[in-house]
Amino acid sequence: MEIVSRIEKLKKELNAIILAHNYQPPQVQDIADFVGDSLELSIKAMQSNAKVIVFAGVDFMAEQAAVLNENSTVLHPEPDAKCPMASMISVEDVEKAVRKYPGAPVVMYVNSPAAVKALANYVVTSANAVNLVKALDSETIIFGPDKHLAEYVAEKTGKNVVAVPEHGHCPVHVKFSLEEITCLKSIYRNCVFIAHPECPRAVRSQADFVGSTSQMIEFVKRSSARTFLVGTEVGIIYRMAKEAREKVFIPASTKAICDDMKKITLEKILSSLVSKSYVMKIDRAVAEKVRKAIENTFDVLGVSRPWRK
Repeated sequence: MEIVSRIEKLKKELNAIILAHNYQPPQVQDIADFVGDSLELSIKAMQSNAKVIVFAGVDFMAEQAAVLNENSTVLHPEPDAKCPMASMISVEDVEKAVRKYPGAPVVMYVNSPAAVKALANYVVTSANAVNLVKALDSETIIFGPDKHLAEYVAEKTGKNVVAVPEHGHCPVHVKFSLEEITCLKSIYRNCVFIAHPECPRAVRSQADFVGSTSQMIEFVKRSSARTFLVGTEVGIIYRMAKEAREKVFIPASTKAICDDMKKITLEKILSSLVSKSYVMKIDRAVAEKVRKAIENTFDVLGVSRPWRK
């Protein structure tokens, strides 16, 4: 409680807010001003007029917040909290794909480094990737870094979605097994299985609903079902249980834990506010290119740009 009180006091003094991804530990979610998925949180920060933003999440999320909040100081409490999937793609991978598929639009998942997103024509989330690709006037799309999301987008659009790199994946979402899911379904006979599109095709094919973390949360709140088998990182279950208290949530695998997400603690958040560390800095030219790619996405989808007044 002393740590929580000190964090709250510093937030007021510094005009700071704390953003926490849906996969963060419960105590971090509870101290946060906003809980959600990565791009959603960065936009929430823009609408808050906060001078200091503490991003409780992995590296690319803090980068994204810095890209969209140029006039705020963005702090990442644990620089070693990195996204393994984002680390799987490089600038060279994208440049090679562009040479191989000249003229094909480059669509980058937000779960990638800023330097890579700066090469994209569009930046998407797992929630809007299908609609964006469907709207593009091209049958071949370069898409990175998650091969399973690329495959899902291809299934939903009928287009040739080229995964860059070929092996890109989320280590958490490949931990689900058909055997385990089948076993759990036999135990919880009336459960509804929900899965993230980063899951492999065999797992997605068993799902009653496939969607982003925020889409999953909205789905379980609206659904008349009472028991859900959850096919994404286990941290999301804490928020689901808070927002749909009358329902039951079972992890589709107890192994689905992102160790990097769990590196953020209350102690590290407090230390970050006290010492103003670690500041996320993005090259201005890179940031401008990433913002442009996100603007392009919003324009295609008919969504307003919150950072262009």
